[in-house]
Amino acid sequence: MAAFLFFFLLTTFHSRIAAQQRPLNISLGSSLTPTGNSSSWLSPSGIFALGFYQQRNGYAVGIFLAGIPQKTAVWTANRDSPIFSSNVSLILSTDGRLILQQPEGQDITVVDPSEPISSASMLDSGNFVLYDSVKRIIWQSFEHPTNSLLPGQRLAADQELISSASETDDSKGIFRLKMQTDGHLVQYPVGTTDVAENSYWSSGTNGDGTKKRRLYESRE
Repeated sequence: MAAFLFFFLLTTFHSRIAAQQRPLNISLGSSLTPTGNSSSWLSPSGIFALGFYQQRNGYAVGIFLAGIPQKTAVWTANRDSPIFSSNVSLILSTDGRLILQQPEGQDITVVDPSEPISSASMLDSGNFVLYDSVKRIIWQSFEHPTNSLLPGQRLAADQELISSASETDDSKGIFRLKMQTDGHLVQYPVGTTDVAENSYWSSGTNGDGTKKRRLYESRE
């Protein structure tokens, strides 16, 4: 029930900002630090942000609900090892990458599109986008979900959500929810193959994916 109410309130937030404000243009060379004056890039309404949030004994990088006291992450970077110390920087580098710069000199690439980045924006939908020089989106967080889906976001065929380790740890947990190419939404343990005997739960929509693709193709 609590999860439903949370989703309802989030959907209500989205309806209230339907008349979208102009998003902040994040230019190349812009940077964030966990403890400085600039620790996140806000969406126009201030509901969502991309940046640093506290996690266990350090800081993680992700997209979170900034409009409520408890920063609730909906997308987390580098989930195999998401915790960083306070002396790292998140940089939209001049060579067109989103990187975590560490004092030891071992930078971590968060996003490295196949095309050069010109700028970025954090949208009111909760989608973080990277643009090329003509403002065409070349990468967006909505196409790379981690453990959550937001209103308007979809889980595409062959994509999966991976649970968090716990409520206070957004590293990868032990379950994954996969949207199979046949239209079947199935929950498996992490590290197992996509076979029926490994599944914990399934949607019972096996075959619907093929039917929907055929219907879509017939309309074109």
